[in-house]
Amino acid sequence: MPRILVTGGAGFVGGILKRHLLQHHYDVTSVDRVPDPSWHPRLTRITGDLRDPWLVNSVFERAGYDAVFHCAAVLSHGTPLHENDLWASNVSATRMLAEACRDHGVPKLIFTSTNCLWGGNQGHAVSEDEPPAPAEIYGQSKLAAEQILRRYTRYLDVVILRCPAIIDRGREGLLTILFESIRNGEVLWVVGDGGNRCQFLYAEDLVQACMAALQPGESGVFHLGASGVMPLRELYQAVIDVAGSSSKVRSLPSRPALAAMRLAHRLGVSRLGPYPYRMIAEDFLFDTTRIEERLEWRATLTNEEMLVLAYRSYLVRRQEMGLPRHVFARSKSAPMGLIRLLKWVS
Repeated sequence: MPRILVTGGAGFVGGILKRHLLQHHYDVTSVDRVPDPSWHPRLTRITGDLRDPWLVNSVFERAGYDAVFHCAAVLSHGTPLHENDLWASNVSATRMLAEACRDHGVPKLIFTSTNCLWGGNQGHAVSEDEPPAPAEIYGQSKLAAEQILRRYTRYLDVVILRCPAIIDRGREGLLTILFESIRNGEVLWVVGDGGNRCQFLYAEDLVQACMAALQPGESGVFHLGASGVMPLRELYQAVIDVAGSSSKVRSLPSRPALAAMRLAHRLGVSRLGPYPYRMIAEDFLFDTTRIEERLEWRATLTNEEMLVLAYRSYLVRRQEMGLPRHVFARSKSAPMGLIRLLKWVS
């Protein structure tokens, strides 16, 4: 059976990919900082830090892998100590992983990257050939990792999959407060007229892109994302309609709202930086033509379908947990200060 290494295999994306591979009869090794609770007769679980050269070497000595999916990453939380950890995890660990692939004859490395490589509205769907311009450290670290991986294309196939925000059942995060507001019939606020469009990606569509990237001899950078992206105001309204909610979509003036968001970030009220501003107030879309033509990949769900799926999952989980009004949203780890500030500004 083909042998696959998945980094970040205990995480959300790595976990979905890992389960898909096992269902399709691959032998999978999962490496993650946190213990992987999964079990399968073809699954090997390793708990460890990819910044550790001894660990990385031992992982590759244990098996000859046919491919590596590098899904592990550390997100930004805005503290200097954490940023050092982020850079070492996202950049230095990626370099060691690429070196190990080269030294152990692994023919393919597939890397999940991000649309955080751009910090603002580009005014059009962004293609793979346009120069990135990240506005914060997470995007900068992923760009640095991409640049490192390109140096190893002489030794192995490297596929870079750039992803927008990934949506699926059980992955609400910051969407939790949106869903809670819809459930409670509260006002939903958009910046300006709400005509901006922000692209999402269904987690299962990312898995299918990963599988398509396994094609022998295929290297390159590919942009992923849903097609037919509707404006944010219409997207909110679509979920409201499905939920049968009494919520209304209302507008905030753009300049004061954006100024308040930036001030909140500087004061530490919100840990969300320039990237979420774009999601709330600006257009940002990926051009997915290349992957559609070269790897014959197609997105299966629209933004609307993803949010409806996530909202229904949220209702089920909320009911299972038996939590009263408002408690579920506050129990989530995603930083909510930005949305609360927008409500206050209104």
